[in-house]
Amino acid sequence: MPGPYYLGVDVGTGSARAALIGQDAHILAQHSSSLKTWRYEEDPHLFEQSGDQIWSAITECVRHVVHDAGVAPDDVHGIGFDATCSLVVVDRSSHAPISVTPPHLGQHAERNVILWADHRADAQARRINATRHKVLDYVGGTMSLEMETPKILWLREHLAPDDFARCEFFDLPDYLTFRASGASARSHCSLVCKCGFIPPGTAGSTLGWQPDFLEQVGLGCLAPDYAQLGGVPGRHGLVLTAGMPVGAGLSDAAARDLGLCPHTPVASALIDAYAGWVGTVAAASLDAAVPTSSLKDAHTRLVAIAGTSTCYCIQSADGVHVPGVWGPYHHAVFPGQWMNEGGQSSTGQLIDAVLETHPAYAATVSLAQARGTSVFALLEESLEAQMHARDWPVSSPSSYARLVSHAHMYPDFYGNRSPLADPSLRGMLIGLDLDRSRADLARKYLLTLEAIALQTRHIVDEMNRSGHHIEAIYLSGGGQARNRIYAQLVADVCGLRVQMPSEASASVVVGAAILGHLAADVTRARTGAARATESVLCTQDEANAVAPTHSERLWTIMTQSTPPGQSVWPTDDRAWRAHFAAKWTL
Repeated sequence: MPGPYYLGVDVGTGSARAALIGQDAHILAQHSSSLKTWRYEEDPHLFEQSGDQIWSAITECVRHVVHDAGVAPDDVHGIGFDATCSLVVVDRSSHAPISVTPPHLGQHAERNVILWADHRADAQARRINATRHKVLDYVGGTMSLEMETPKILWLREHLAPDDFARCEFFDLPDYLTFRASGASARSHCSLVCKCGFIPPGTAGSTLGWQPDFLEQVGLGCLAPDYAQLGGVPGRHGLVLTAGMPVGAGLSDAAARDLGLCPHTPVASALIDAYAGWVGTVAAASLDAAVPTSSLKDAHTRLVAIAGTSTCYCIQSADGVHVPGVWGPYHHAVFPGQWMNEGGQSSTGQLIDAVLETHPAYAATVSLAQARGTSVFALLEESLEAQMHARDWPVSSPSSYARLVSHAHMYPDFYGNRSPLADPSLRGMLIGLDLDRSRADLARKYLLTLEAIALQTRHIVDEMNRSGHHIEAIYLSGGGQARNRIYAQLVADVCGLRVQMPSEASASVVVGAAILGHLAADVTRARTGAARATESVLCTQDEANAVAPTHSERLWTIMTQSTPPGQSVWPTDDRAWRAHFAAKWTL
């Protein structure tokens, strides 16, 4: 099949993945590679990775998909990246990695990435939040210790001054476009969502960076040029919205690494949750009752990007301030538009923890392997058997919740990201007994799904109370997005239509490929060629003028590249609505 083709690269918490799509959005090939995370028994708050190892995994993935698809490198017309919001630290001159491992910083040079889940900067985040600066108004009122500013402050307080001065800091998505192109342009998504950056023209901001805030929290040393953070836009820095071409595309070195052609357009990146939003929100529905969508409809759709954690993203025309919910973020994806991001710090991780610590888990895994099925299939089989044993009808997937009506879980085992914004909170189980059977394991699994759904309602209610008008929840990500019990629980608990995607696990990497497609279109529109040998966007004024003219094109690519999904509607059973309302009030 003739090109052009577009590559998406997604860097998650545990693996990197690449996928190649064509104009029709069909995935020709995809490949994943594991990432190494360093943990430490003496301090469970630390999570570290290596920028070099991440890049090595990416090159493996890209080479595999191009080979497996049988595509010539010349037919790959654009590449887009997304990644977790992890902090990458390199030397400003050599761009060699700088160790972030305490207590002897410098001991493990390759470990230069503080993973998003790393909670070492708790004290720094608390001090930042005590300032009550206007920066906090654009992160839901409270800056999370998972964001980059507290982590940079932690490094400021643990590195020797000379060592800190030679550091350059990247949010991981921006590090990947830098590694791919050699251009130091940053993305609005990373800077606005994770670095305390307020775009010029927003809330009286002129530099983007807020000098008084950084001075107040102990980072005044980054002034006056803020080069360690990427510079000041319009002076010696360039900030791009999603999908805009970075530099002149792939550098010669990166092209050799990836097995692609030099100057293949590289798109300004997104944090992984926002790439999932791009790859999900424009999907049509297989349900005839749901009309064809437009860009405006994105304002009523909350996308739940589920994985290790879950992010809840929604766009709006005007900034909506939601207490405990990150944002509003200006230009985070579409120029001129705003995004809010709620979140649960532990969902997939929570399900794994509940299952893996149960006495019946090992035997259930062995039985699943013997039968050639999944643990989750066995658990659902057990739930159905328990319903039949009690002569209870299975009227919908959520009706299994009758089995746990006596129990309740508070799911913040790893703190609360939204809307309470308190990382010190911990989880709770009520209604425990001495049952150690697989049937009990199945009920604990069900209780966990119910708890996640109930907390989803908490986030939805706060968003709507603050000014959003959510009409549907679109699931995106991996196993949770394919889980019909979970989808029905969310629909019933929240009282909203839930849309399950056709290709749940591919939505994030397809979102990245969509960005590559847009970068290719902008490159051709600006230069008349598929590849440019000089930077396509050289100045901030150019970038600011070009991006809005391609907003509708981005939405069009999104609609063309996103398969339709299946709607799950709330139950019309009054008794079940009353049941979940009662659980909600606990």
